[in-house]
Amino acid sequence: MKMMHMPLRAALLAVALMAIGHGGWAAVSADEAARLKSELTPLGGEKAGNKDGTIPAWNGGYTTPIPGFVNGGRRPDPFAAEKPLLSIDAKNVDKYADRLTEGVKAMMKKYPETYRVDVYPTHRTAAAPQWVYDNTYRNATRAKVSGVALEGAYGGIPFPIPKTGVEAMWNHLLRWRGEAWHVDIRGMQTTADGKHVPTAMASGSFQMPYYFKDGSLEGFKGSDFWMIRMLNYGPPIRAGEAITGREALDPDKSQSWVYFTGQRRVRKLPNGCCDTPTPASAGISMFDQTDVFTGRLDRFDWKIVGKKEMYIPYNSNRSLQRKAAEVVMDHHLNPDDLRWELHRVWVIEATVAPGKRHQASKRRYYLDEDTWTAVLADHWDAKGELWQMGFAVPIVMPDLPATASPSVFGFYDLISGAWYYDSLLNDAKEQYKIVPPYPDTVFTPEAMVGEGVR
Repeated sequence: MKMMHMPLRAALLAVALMAIGHGGWAAVSADEAARLKSELTPLGGEKAGNKDGTIPAWNGGYTTPIPGFVNGGRRPDPFAAEKPLLSIDAKNVDKYADRLTEGVKAMMKKYPETYRVDVYPTHRTAAAPQWVYDNTYRNATRAKVSGVALEGAYGGIPFPIPKTGVEAMWNHLLRWRGEAWHVDIRGMQTTADGKHVPTAMASGSFQMPYYFKDGSLEGFKGSDFWMIRMLNYGPPIRAGEAITGREALDPDKSQSWVYFTGQRRVRKLPNGCCDTPTPASAGISMFDQTDVFTGRLDRFDWKIVGKKEMYIPYNSNRSLQRKAAEVVMDHHLNPDDLRWELHRVWVIEATVAPGKRHQASKRRYYLDEDTWTAVLADHWDAKGELWQMGFAVPIVMPDLPATASPSVFGFYDLISGAWYYDSLLNDAKEQYKIVPPYPDTVFTPEAMVGEGVR
């Protein structure tokens, strides 16, 4: 009798293990969630500093208003008087190799005369409103991934104590950035020989219904957690184009539309996801390279490699202080304008799942423990060669409060030498203006039809 039931038991065990591996039963116990009110920060980072004091303890984040800041204007650098503790370049990279990503080390090798990392004192500035902390605590015991969809989470980090790579990446997708905001977007492709080619000059409206302050899990009717509407006013060849997108907790329900000026029609994109080139970048960047990563999680198998102390871009308000022409060099952003700090990051590795296809055969993401922002990424191509380095430049925004990456993100092609950046705000008319939530109708194809200008 026992022998007859062994295959069934084995099958049930396999299903259970598979569900756990994909976050099917993800909620932690109440006792484990209580760590968010003791040794962990409210969003799941380690509250204590490191042993040698180079990473300080988290003490509530940076919430002091920056003098002179006006909503929508350039955010000043609260740490402008600080000097680098050290600089890392091709000459001394081996000494610090363990704290640098493969992509950063490859950039130093490719551009030994110009690319470097200036490391400043570490400030754990991450902060969020109390209601975000409260929702994160609730999510810890109720959130789960069912199939490919996220359930049981609202208004906070869904998995502050992650057990799987999928959970950690959902934390990045649902990181705190505010309820709604408006930016004047600039995108640029730079060729291998250093020629800058504008890809987008646009008015961008964003919002996250998932983070509406007055909402709740029970009242969150829709599954759309992130929305974008972007209307191009330049370069001239792209003026009048538009794109609207809605990312859903159930990725099968995510949708995006584009307005083509030549056709004077709005078209729904059949596959606004993954390694499909996004019209928002004139086809230079893949959809899932937006903000280092945005998109479906089922193209890859994800695993937590571990947590590690690494040098990452952080608190880089200094990158906003000069004109774009001074910040952008031939082959990379100007090291003078970037601030790097030592932080603990979650290292998450992704390999293409069986039966799936993607231009990148393997990816590695580095998620800041305090904000869950994917700050850096390494991509390998189909041949297994290190291909691209993704990056974001988080800035501190005590007015929100948050430390997030609404500023520049992009990637360096380590093989061709070309590179791309998006959302460089330096010359923008409006830099990340916090606004009241938009009506839902703003993020619809009908709204684009009404705005068609060419």
